[in-house]
Formats: sequence, structure tokens, C-alpha cells
Amino acid sequence: MSIRRITSLTAFLSFFIIVLTAIVLYVAPQGRIAYWADWRLWGLTKDQWGAIHINLGWLFLLSLILHIYYNWKPLILYLKNKASELKIFTKEFNTALIVTVVFIIGSYSEIAPFSTIISFSDGLKDSAAVKYGEPPYGHAELSSLKTFTKKTGIDLNTGIDLLKKAGIKVDNSSQTLKEVAGNNDLSPQKLYVAMTTALKYESVQQEKEKNLPETVPPGTGKLTLADFCTQYNLNMKVIIRSLKVSNIIFEEEMTIKKIAEENNISPSDIYEQIKSIAGGHR
Repeated sequence: MSIRRITSLTAFLSFFIIVLTAIVLYVAPQGRIAYWADWRLWGLTKDQWGAIHINLGWLFLLSLILHIYYNWKPLILYLKNKASELKIFTKEFNTALIVTVVFIIGSYSEIAPFSTIISFSDGLKDSAAVKYGEPPYGHAELSSLKTFTKKTGIDLNTGIDLLKKAGIKVDNSSQTLKEVAGNNDLSPQKLYVAMTTALKYESVQQEKEKNLPETVPPGTGKLTLADFCTQYNLNMKVIIRSLKVSNIIFEEEMTIKKIAEENNISPSDIYEQIKSIAGGHR
């Protein structure tokens, strides 16, 4: 067997798989969505695709180093001019360097077409959020049933009863949503749906309308001001009037994130301001 051939083929195969996993991770939902909906592609979770990407990256790096070692002389020839003098900054090297620098600066500056590539990925991830739904809070799937029901305002016993009525096996309240979901071949999201489809769901929603959550719910930045007010049953006229008094630049159809950007503050600051306004006009 030829070590040189094995090295070259390993570099080629690992590079091919790196490209494949990069494409998968490019289109995959954001982490919180992937974990919540138990997103998979070809049977693999996002974490598994990420692990393959990282490990194959190391394999490619090692094989590339060996490839350079075994092909050192040809590579040196690329850096020689017509007089066979070693010159690192040849026309070819300079061209390759310029192309690389352009991609780095373009990505850093967020200008087209580099920003378009990122925006397209963000669009795919936003679509996944709409399709699979947002978790009530970050890493909700890792919470025990006891903690989860407490944070979402669902009565623990009622929640467990609803799961059992839906044919879902639950051993005890200490189990995490992820464990229960795995034991029943479901996603944590579907467990939540099962717990919020009966009358208890309506009472929880009514309670939710009384006060805004203490912390900013995931996905809030993507909501327009109008949608936000509708979702939390807020008096939009009061919110608009108060924001104008506070000299906040906005339009009703702008997202919370966009309003924050227009005013050079964070979406959390906008949320807290609306929360303060809503609290004073309940």
C-alpha cells in the first residue's frame, strides 16, 4: 500500500464529508429549535452532524499536513518564478491571497454577496422556527417535568394526566422532557402540545395574557410590534403613544429587533420598555 495515496484519498474523502456536513449545518434549524423538535436528517441529530463535522475537520487537517509533507517539492515549485528562484509572493500566490482576503473582509463587513449567503441561512432557520415552533424557554427539553410545568404555568398533576391520556408513558415527575420524549419516540415539542390541548391550556393562556413573562421569550425579536401586542393582548394604542413619548423610532410593522437596531439599543431593552408600559396600563 502507498501511504501517499492513502493520505491523498483520506484528504479527499474527509473534505467531501466536511462539505456535506457544512451544508447540513447551514440549513439546519437553530439549536433551540432542533433540540425542541428533535430535528433529524437521515436519522442524525444536529449535535451528531456537528460532531461529524468537527472530527472530520481534524482528520482533513491531519491528512492535509501529511499531503503537504509528501508533496513538498511540487508545492515549492508553485512558489518559484521563471528563473527557478524561490519567491513566496508570486502572481498566483498573490491572487489566491487576494481572493481569500476579499472573502474575509466581505464576510466581516456584511456586504453583498457575502451577507446574502448568511441571510439565506438565517431565512431557512427562521422558516424552521415557524414550522417546528419555539420552545417556552432555552433548553426546555432538559428540564424535569416538575420544573417544566412550573415554568410554563401548568399544574404538574394535570400535565402528567394529560400525557397519560394521550398514551404517553411517564414514570415520574423527575424525568426530563427529553427522556420522556425519547422513551415514547416523540419530540419534546409534542409532549408540550399534548399537555396544552385540554381545558388547562386555556386557563394557562388566560394567565399568560395578564402579565408579560419576566424574561424575553425566544423568538420575540422576530415579532413585529403589531404581532407582539396581539400575542400578549396589549393595548397597541397605549404602547405606540408611550413609545413615541420616549422618543423611540419605530413603525408598527417593524420587528422588535429592527426597532432596537434603529434606536441603537438591544431587543431586551425594547421588551422591558413595553413591559413597563403594559404594567402601568393593565
